[in-house]
Amino acid sequence: MNIETIVVGPFEVNCYLYWEPESKTGVIIDPGAEAERIINTVERCDFQPAAILLTHGHGDHIAAVEEIRKKYSIDVYIGIGEEALLANPSENISVLVGQPIIVSPAEHLVKDEQLLQFGKIELRVLSTPGHTVGGVCYFDERNGILFTGDTLFWGSIGRTDLTGGSYEQLLESIKTKILQLPDSVICYPGHGPRTTVGGERINNPFLTGGYLV
Repeated sequence: MNIETIVVGPFEVNCYLYWEPESKTGVIIDPGAEAERIINTVERCDFQPAAILLTHGHGDHIAAVEEIRKKYSIDVYIGIGEEALLANPSENISVLVGQPIIVSPAEHLVKDEQLLQFGKIELRVLSTPGHTVGGVCYFDERNGILFTGDTLFWGSIGRTDLTGGSYEQLLESIKTKILQLPDSVICYPGHGPRTTVGGERINNPFLTGGYLV
């Protein structure tokens, strides 16, 4: 599998292009801004997007969805419970930065442990609420790759002070969904550098302070 990371927008969101080179089929994960740049990168990488996958519905992760959706005539996938964030700029906090974002309803609301297949790409949905009500991660078990959105970062975790956030629930999500995976799994977060499950298990101060021991 091939991965291309595009850091987009003022909040430096990691938009991921993930594709299988032989079939040239792939997905776009969290197109948060700069639709034209994302499209140009897709064309350079020479693959056909089959879907837009959203880890959650905050404005910094969804601003380019509509333009890319229209360009490629593809469906949007997001976790159950995130519907209001797509539809309401107050809920997705885009109104707070003066750029209200509204996204049409997702064609697919995904649930925990659901298996998504796009050509040779298989991704298992892991429900990880806490940053938002219906946040999810996408896990490629065969290739040991996890797209964590704003659930888990290198040395940190997602903020929980916004609507629908819960610190206790986020830690529980990480404990029951992410820390159950092999240490070798590579985590691609919504912001910042990639990491591994094992690295965060040992070094992340939020995960070593007693709650998850």
